[in-house]
Amino acid sequence: MRKIIAKVMLVLTVFLILTPTVMAAQLGDRLLMEGSIGEDVAQLQQILDAQGFWSGYADGIFGYMTTDALIRFQRVKGIKVDGIAGPETFSALNINVSSPYRGSTGRFSARDIELVAKLVYAEARGESYTGQVAVAATILNRLKDPRYPNSISEIVFQVVDGYYQYSPVLDGQINLTPDETARRAVMDALSGTDPTGGATTFFNPSKTNDQWVRSRPYITTIGSHVFSK
Repeated sequence: MRKIIAKVMLVLTVFLILTPTVMAAQLGDRLLMEGSIGEDVAQLQQILDAQGFWSGYADGIFGYMTTDALIRFQRVKGIKVDGIAGPETFSALNINVSSPYRGSTGRFSARDIELVAKLVYAEARGESYTGQVAVAATILNRLKDPRYPNSISEIVFQVVDGYYQYSPVLDGQINLTPDETARRAVMDALSGTDPTGGATTFFNPSKTNDQWVRSRPYITTIGSHVFSK
């Protein structure tokens, strides 16, 4: 018994050490989806339970039961049914949110976050998870760089001298529905994870001969993509 208790305490200690500070977020501070962990998730579960949408125990872990409860809530309220707690869902829950999402680079709407996820999915769905986070990070890095537009949509759809900055916008793949891996990658990037070390540009050497992108200062290579400034 003592050995079991010791193991449980060790797991809890490691969990607390490795858990990001974002867990302390209040409900409405960030977008929540399956895989999210934190006090705000527990608050969401409590509210859903109180309104008759059983989401499991309020353990702060956004699992399949919470997703199912949220989807049922969204259907009843006649709002977008996606199993993601964003501004529209928070409003339906009567959560007072001053800004739809607060991240390290500013304020982001659910539409902004979904757009980044679409680009990540279109550009890097065949890459590793780290590679997908890296692509998301470059978009956020552009947002902080005065050389680029100051909104997510303007960055994604930017055209310079007749050339689209991202080929999926040109070929229509930007309209594909992203998977949960792409969405989680965006959330990690929004939380400050940047495997590229500040890159604003990436390209696949086997798919482009563009001399401008190849001339940018090299930072790193992750999977099939070269990342640069």
